Amino acid sequence: MSASVGLLWRYPIKGIGCEPLTSVTLTADRPFPGDRAWAVLRDGQTDTGEWQRCATFLRGASGPSLMAIMATTTQQGIDLRHPDKATLSFDPETEASKLLDWLGGIWPDDKSAPAGLVKSPPQGMSDVDYPSVSILSLASLAALGQAAGRTLDPRRFRGNLWLDGLAPWEEFEWIGRKIAVGSAVLEIVERNERCRATEANPDTGHRDTDVLGILEERWGHTDFGIYARVIQGGEVSLGDSAVLI
Repeated sequence: MSASVGLLWRYPIKGIGCEPLTSVTLTADRPFPGDRAWAVLRDGQTDTGEWQRCATFLRGASGPSLMAIMATTTQQGIDLRHPDKATLSFDPETEASKLLDWLGGIWPDDKSAPAGLVKSPPQGMSDVDYPSVSILSLASLAALGQAAGRTLDPRRFRGNLWLDGLAPWEEFEWIGRKIAVGSAVLEIVERNERCRATEANPDTGHRDTDVLGILEERWGHTDFGIYARVIQGGEVSLGDSAVLI
């Protein structure tokens, strides 16, 4: 195996906003820094202060237009951009109401309304209940795109660390293995089962590709990418090597 880091992404608010990075500092037994640091509760749900299932919050599977939001973390808070909205700049600590108002017209009216912004617990608020980093393969993305008959944007899959130089689907063979990326070491835990969020085009926020159907028909599953735990902290930057150990 010979691979390198091709893309780094985080999502400051669960289901809301993609933010590209050039480098990141990973910490043992902690999630990807700044990733899913916040989440927007749906009406009727309660903040427990602990990890909660994704259906508790706004997410792209139920509101595909959320998938078109881009994010930038600033010293003042978070900037959000959507093709149908003016840019929102807000401090999630003190200005949650600005976000909830801004989501009007993006989140579907027939779904449970945005009810509040909550801070994630130390393990993060990914779709698994442990501190995770999601690792994905650009080769697997290309193979899936070929089956779909179109180029698929990586943002559909909300991954943190994209590797270049692998064979398609090679990453599924790594469960239980360790991988050194930059100066960090991660342990691969499990495959990532996907949802309807992947159907939405991140440029438009409209569903245009049956990703789950293509995966099931072509490969007999609906998995894409893998989850890992950080077991040794370190720096990871674009272009760094990734090696199984």
